[in-house]
Amino acid sequence: MSKKIAIIGTLDTKAEEMKYLKEQIMARGHEAVVIDVGVIGTIPFEPDIKREQIAKANNTTIEKITAYNNEAKAMNQMAIGATKIIKELNYRGDLDGVLAIGGTMGTDLALDVMNALPIGLPKLIISSAAFSHIIPPDRIPADLMMILWAAGLWGINSISIKVLNTAAGAIVGASEAYEKCESKSKPKIAISSLGQSCFKYLYWLKPALEKRGYEVVVFHTIGMGGRAMESLIEQGCFSAVLDLSAIEVSDHMLGSDVSAGKTRMEAAGRMGIPQIISPGAIDGVDWATYKSVPKNLQNRPFHIHNRLISVAKTTNEEREMTGKVIAQKLNKAKGQTAVVIPLRGFEEWDKPGTELYDPEGSRAFARGLKENIASHVKVIELDCHINDKLFSDTVIMLFDKMLPNLKH
Repeated sequence: MSKKIAIIGTLDTKAEEMKYLKEQIMARGHEAVVIDVGVIGTIPFEPDIKREQIAKANNTTIEKITAYNNEAKAMNQMAIGATKIIKELNYRGDLDGVLAIGGTMGTDLALDVMNALPIGLPKLIISSAAFSHIIPPDRIPADLMMILWAAGLWGINSISIKVLNTAAGAIVGASEAYEKCESKSKPKIAISSLGQSCFKYLYWLKPALEKRGYEVVVFHTIGMGGRAMESLIEQGCFSAVLDLSAIEVSDHMLGSDVSAGKTRMEAAGRMGIPQIISPGAIDGVDWATYKSVPKNLQNRPFHIHNRLISVAKTTNEEREMTGKVIAQKLNKAKGQTAVVIPLRGFEEWDKPGTELYDPEGSRAFARGLKENIASHVKVIELDCHINDKLFSDTVIMLFDKMLPNLKH
């Protein structure tokens, strides 16, 4: 079955590449919808969606946009229009994949467009800035594919054409595999976690939830995992959320490279979905191992997890502030919400006998949360560690009270 794949770029500067991509997609039996987001210069062929239509979608005209005489302002306006156009195509069911191409300007616009689309719909950016540190992590959609536009600054050559061929094949393959409508399946429960070396609760929670007829969907809380979970919650994918690894909240608060954004731990509450929260791993703050230890983390106990990520011990003041921040997020929740606090530790590396062990720090978090939490949020303190079975048993007990009857 033929798929509809949008190609986004500036025809005044990238026409040769966009034409080639269109031909490659069509040669594979699919429809290519060329969207021109350029604002100046002439174009060698007519796109399927013109720049004038992009401007109109933003309630303006291309003449007004070019009158800015400022490329950043102009492209920001085009990004708004392009995002609305793409969202409308997807809403109508006329979109199976999106391919964008550009340098920093085109990449900047493409990131806005891609962030407006649901997880699962194939998204690929060919960019001369792919995987660069100049792209903030919080602007990258959780399921975005990127490919470095090697040797692609000016026209097509024997090297850059290999990249274009790979990109065309990748977006076609992904679009062919993409299914707009899910088949009937079990209701889903989202659970946040780190690896097995950090948390053990999934050994008990996963089989217990599956026995109750649920599909368990686990997200890795290292920044992009939390972003993916929040996005899917917004899409209405889950019956409940067990957000037991909160380190992305404290990481963002403390300026870590590992961040899922400022709205982490807010989607479930906003959607009114039942949620159970725990301060898993907020006793540490992450940094990239390959970088120098940040000044504010020096002289602290720390754990090197691998060559990518390490964690330093948070102070009692930081833990208390994390409790306050989490309380403020949960206070806005529209659905049933509970917090389970294991007072003997929040992850494997702070168990009694380890360098990160700090029961007073656990109490500091509890104090910060309880002093700021609303009365409609249930708070349970446990005299155990997060990796003790009592913690998981308590989570399941709360879950059963929140969702007593499974209805398919």
